[in-house]
Amino acid sequence: MLSGCSSPAEKVESASDKVDKANENLDQAQQDYAADVEKYRKDEADKFAANEKIEADFNARIANEKKDAREDYQKKIAALDQKNTDMKKRMADYKMDGKDGWVKFKDGFDHDMDALGQDWKNLTTKKSN
Repeated sequence: MLSGCSSPAEKVESASDKVDKANENLDQAQQDYAADVEKYRKDEADKFAANEKIEADFNARIANEKKDAREDYQKKIAALDQKNTDMKKRMADYKMDGKDGWVKFKDGFDHDMDALGQDWKNLTTKKSN
């Protein structure tokens, strides 16, 4: 009953307080989103670097292979290297377009990075046998 007795000025002040709180929540959500994107980019950069190390190590391992086998491996390595480069570009080109878009982007990117990692593993494991 007391809330029904509020003056118009009190109602405006209450509404203003609610808007301020909503804006603070929105600002925090945007900061959290930006921090999540930045952390993800750093984590993925580490994965790109790991792929590049695998590539360098594998190139060293195949250096003494017969020419035909080495050329075959080099073609496969070049294809995986191109995928790694394409993934880097895709990450660099990502534009922050909201939380829903970010979740969708991350899901697709995670899937593709996992597949790329598996491709590297399959190639290097096959060689070690």
